[in-house]
Amino acid sequence: MATANLDDLNQALKALELTLPLSLDQFLAKRRELLHTWDPARYATLTNNPKQYMQMCKQAEEMTRKIETASRIVNEWFATRNHRLT
Repeated sequence: MATANLDDLNQALKALELTLPLSLDQFLAKRRELLHTWDPARYATLTNNPKQYMQMCKQAEEMTRKIETASRIVNEWFATRNHRLT
């Protein structure tokens, strides 16, 4: 994967609702929080309306993809600064 540029990093931080300066612990905690919030399985019991469930589930899947993409960029940023990733 090519090194993320500053614009990519800023977009990733915005998607993760984070700002610099940033510690690895802050990043990991926020990532866990967002992945829990947008876990598609959480939407299974929110409605009995299949159409509404599918819309909510698709939105959660899209947000999960965005979180994972942003996380990869931030992980790369930490890795280039010799931080240990867990």
